[in-house]
Amino acid sequence: MKKFIIGLVVLFVLVFGGLKIYEITNYGGTIYYTQIKNTGTKETRKDDSGADFTDYRYDQNAYDENGAVRKIEFYGNKSRPLKMRAYLKMTYNEKKGSRAGKQ
Repeated sequence: MKKFIIGLVVLFVLVFGGLKIYEITNYGGTIYYTQIKNTGTKETRKDDSGADFTDYRYDQNAYDENGAVRKIEFYGNKSRPLKMRAYLKMTYNEKKGSRAGKQ
């Protein structure tokens, strides 16, 4: 019985650890800060089912915690522009297909 409980705990730790590593590599990234300074570019896009939806694309500078600047392209994921002068904290992940280039 003792071996079964130890095995169950080890299995739980391995599964939890694997899920945590997956989360960090796929959803983690570098934190950047920016302020919305324009209304973005209105785009009509299609979702997976083929239905049209409106979104706003932004190309602007973002800053990491050390003050290094990077040009980042992102979508507001809303049918209206983001609020002017709003501050955003975003996580940039290379795997997510967002296009950003060092400036």
